[in-house]
Amino acid sequence: MCSMPTCGATGGGGRMSAEPRILFLRGVNVGTSRKLPMADLRALLAGLGLTGVTTHIQSGNAVFRDPQRRADLAGRVLDAIGAAFPFRPEALVLDLPALEGVLAANPYATIEDPSRVQIGFLAAGGAADTERLAALAAPGEGWHLTEAALYLHLPWGSGRSKLAAGAEKAVRTPMTMRNRRVAEAVAALAREMTC
Repeated sequence: MCSMPTCGATGGGGRMSAEPRILFLRGVNVGTSRKLPMADLRALLAGLGLTGVTTHIQSGNAVFRDPQRRADLAGRVLDAIGAAFPFRPEALVLDLPALEGVLAANPYATIEDPSRVQIGFLAAGGAADTERLAALAAPGEGWHLTEAALYLHLPWGSGRSKLAAGAEKAVRTPMTMRNRRVAEAVAALAREMTC
């Protein structure tokens, strides 16, 4: 029989209210028109009844517990952001096993510089144009597509990469990109919530 794990982070070994969930927002704090301070994001998420809210860097990564385990949480987050800010970014909510599954499937996990590996978290599976992905890849670049993610190896970075720039159009579904270092750090934050 399973029991709810306990965690010192809850204030002395109290029971956790839910397993951790992860939020990835797309396109926040990029440029001048989509500013979302992480303190405001934490307050907004807490206002939705989420607990233990933690953010990682300024690009819209959050880890929290959702005691209600709402299936429509991404939409609720977007509605709340849209009500408080003049934009509405795309959002993806994952549970920790899903994030760990994406990380475990990464064929570029051993690349020495994790900033040269981008992971595109897919909103849904789709009929990707794999010929287009292959045509976009410069010599030395690599890609791998699963139902949950598009993995890019970009040895010269993503800034000038045609593969990075055209990947979302080729996969034909919304996605949000994170480099491997960020994705692994967010997973580590979520694991800390499970003790």
